[in-house]
Amino acid sequence: MFWLAAVGALCAVAAWQATDFKLDASAESLTLENDKALEYYREIAKQYGGSDFVVVTYTPKDRPLFQQDTLRHIQALQDELKGVDRVGSVYSFLDVPLLFSPKVAFTDLSDGYRTLRDPGVDLGLAKQEFTEENPLYEDLLVSEDGGTTALLLTFERDERYYELLNRRNALRESERAGELSDQEAEQLEQVAAEFSDYHSQVQARTQQEVSEIRSIMDGYRDQAQLFLGGVPMIASDMIRFIESDLKVFGLGVLIFLVLTLFLIFRRPRWVVVPLACCAVTALAVTGWLGWMDWKVTVISSNYLSLLLIITMSITIHLTVRYRELHEENPAADQAWLLKETAAHMMRPSIYMVLTTMVGFSSLVISDIRPVIDFGWMMTIGIGVALVTCFLLFPALLAPLSPGRPRQGRDLTRSITLAFAGFADRGRLPLLLLAGLALIAAVWGMTRLTVETRFIDYFQEDTEIYQGMLQIDRKLGGTTPLDIVIDAPEEQADNTPRARQQNSGDTAQSADGFEAVEADPFADDGGGAGANGDDGFGAVEDDPFASNGDDGFGEPAGDDPFADSGGSGQARASDGPNLKGAYWYTPQRLDRIIEMERYLESLPETGKVLSIATTYEVAKKINEGPLSYVQLMLLASFIPDDLRSQLVSPYLSDDGRQIRISVRVVDSYKGLNRNQLLEQIRADMLEKFDLQPEQLHLTGAMVLYNNMLQSLFDSQIKTLGYVFAAIMLMLLVLFRSLPVALISMVPSLVSAASVLGLMGWIGLPLDLMTITITAITIGIAVDDTIHYVHRFHEELPRDGDYRATVRRCHGSIGKAMYYTSLVIIAGFSILSLSNFNPSVYFGLLTGLAMLVALLSNLTLLPALLMSVKPKLRAGPTTNMAE
Repeated sequence: MFWLAAVGALCAVAAWQATDFKLDASAESLTLENDKALEYYREIAKQYGGSDFVVVTYTPKDRPLFQQDTLRHIQALQDELKGVDRVGSVYSFLDVPLLFSPKVAFTDLSDGYRTLRDPGVDLGLAKQEFTEENPLYEDLLVSEDGGTTALLLTFERDERYYELLNRRNALRESERAGELSDQEAEQLEQVAAEFSDYHSQVQARTQQEVSEIRSIMDGYRDQAQLFLGGVPMIASDMIRFIESDLKVFGLGVLIFLVLTLFLIFRRPRWVVVPLACCAVTALAVTGWLGWMDWKVTVISSNYLSLLLIITMSITIHLTVRYRELHEENPAADQAWLLKETAAHMMRPSIYMVLTTMVGFSSLVISDIRPVIDFGWMMTIGIGVALVTCFLLFPALLAPLSPGRPRQGRDLTRSITLAFAGFADRGRLPLLLLAGLALIAAVWGMTRLTVETRFIDYFQEDTEIYQGMLQIDRKLGGTTPLDIVIDAPEEQADNTPRARQQNSGDTAQSADGFEAVEADPFADDGGGAGANGDDGFGAVEDDPFASNGDDGFGEPAGDDPFADSGGSGQARASDGPNLKGAYWYTPQRLDRIIEMERYLESLPETGKVLSIATTYEVAKKINEGPLSYVQLMLLASFIPDDLRSQLVSPYLSDDGRQIRISVRVVDSYKGLNRNQLLEQIRADMLEKFDLQPEQLHLTGAMVLYNNMLQSLFDSQIKTLGYVFAAIMLMLLVLFRSLPVALISMVPSLVSAASVLGLMGWIGLPLDLMTITITAITIGIAVDDTIHYVHRFHEELPRDGDYRATVRRCHGSIGKAMYYTSLVIIAGFSILSLSNFNPSVYFGLLTGLAMLVALLSNLTLLPALLMSVKPKLRAGPTTNMAE
């Protein structure tokens, strides 16, 4: 009763702490730890700015886009969206200047400009401008076929959020540099907790805003096909995915476990007791996560189902052993049965749990934050499961009488004995088949890749998938890549600008990775004078960012056409100072145009924008190249608001650094990010006579690629760590090198089979599947430990290896069979997820467990009977005797 009271008190505390349980879908959790490319990205983000927005794509159903009725419909939608709380502005192609409808002169720009809102606009000319004439607009504001456009909703800046964010990041920088005082350490802990709480509030608020936007869109779907995209929408939907996965996985596993336990054991106590152990474990770990303020991400959203599966595995082994002892000793009392069950199962269970913990703890070696957190969550959670089972299992059964032993035909024992016969009779063919399977698996592993399209993470019926596909096909691509080129060092006064002025800067952009993507008409408000968003075109500027609060950047502002307020506006009012600017000359602008043409020629790229795009527009207006004097005059003719959008996003203040904005088509079938980046770097250096120190590739494309490439390194480190740690533990447990080596074979075969299959079918490694190997080895070796431990106990009876195999298959083999079926079915439930990596993870891990079960019931005994290693009786055997 004491233990039951203690467990009850623990559950009460855990339930109270579980109220602080939080979810997270921010981009900060999906990057490499201490990535140097991230540091440079932050420098460029500070230079060029960014903002927090969502995009609504609009395709009219039964009428042309450039028609007054359609324009009025878009205007009505735009006006209604402006009423959403915290939406600062809503812009569309109705708001941008018409420069070729008809063509305007430079001098006319200083007096204002016309838009599609103005009466008397020639809509035929306007369509031609948006689809053919104006390189700033085509494939960005309107699709090439003139049938799709988009509305940009910019949110007001959350001052409190960014104040907390910047304080936290500044203290973290000091901590990394080893310069944090004791007082600052306390401040960091306090600010981090405050930021975490406020971040959760922001996520909840964003979900409400996105829901309201979708509700407004529903009122216009009768006349147009609408898709919502952008950073806040992705964050909101990812949170919904996590919540759904937690509910589906937890409920699905629970229902399955109840049915399975009842079908296997046919007594209520063997349903209630294991479920009680599972419930206490899940509650304790969830309460601990809430107390530690560890937020669950998409990667760790399956922690609950994994805990239930592993806890159930432990209880099934205890249950089967208890029932065996009861059958052998029908007159024994409950206390003796529980004591002997614990005595026989304690040692193998501890080692079983330790090996599983080793498998999960190996994930901590990864450089990817959600994988690291997932590893810690499961490592600690499995330890909690072991303690809970060995305390609660006997405490719940102690007041009950043993009852009568099970009677009747044992179908499961017949199945496992059939495997024993197969392992004995077909020993040589089995070993040859296993060898061939390993060779094929290794060959398949050589074909593994990490090139996975972000769009493939989501199912085709989700709005994230459909929105990204729409933008890829219609509006110039989704994944941002920035190419930053400095003036040659001999031409510059100091080191390249971004490194000179921004080194160590921790101020950041709102949309995470994509703070500097090019919208020629988005505001620069709070940065160095430039907007960073790709504006109307890029629904998925940063596929991983979360409503501007991912911690990588600080937003720039909201109104691309504001009359005042931004630093870009102030600089424009003072007039540009581009005299002597390295890149702002006709010859070098023509050279940048050549760079644009090269980048546009690549099949993986979509829209490309730079200062040269603006120069192309100027040349078309001028009907020919501009002289240097005309360039200087052009800078003075452009109004303040346009200058901050046409020049500042692509050219530094002193003209010594340019930024070329490229958007990559994520849905392109042949996309290989690493190869593309290497090709662009090599070709830019060779074709345009650049020095390596001049050229910098940055943006979401680079950061995501760095994470993908780290997966291979993580896989190698993980495998080495797991094999070394488990081998050492097996040596300690069995005190025999041959037995330890034999015990590793089933796990090796199961892990290699899954990785080889992935290579053969072309399924790449991703954030979820990268964890399969470590988890598979850690869990698969559990049954091996139980089997070999029982083999240690049974062999001394007669020294007959074949007879010992049959006895083991008829006893511990049943527990292995039950637990493996539970684990396989439990992992298969993950296939119900909306997040495709979770689906692959569940199915592949279930397959690995099936291979491990077959290997443990056939290959393992075949090796034991063939090698006949000398076994030493362990402490448990002596104690049982």
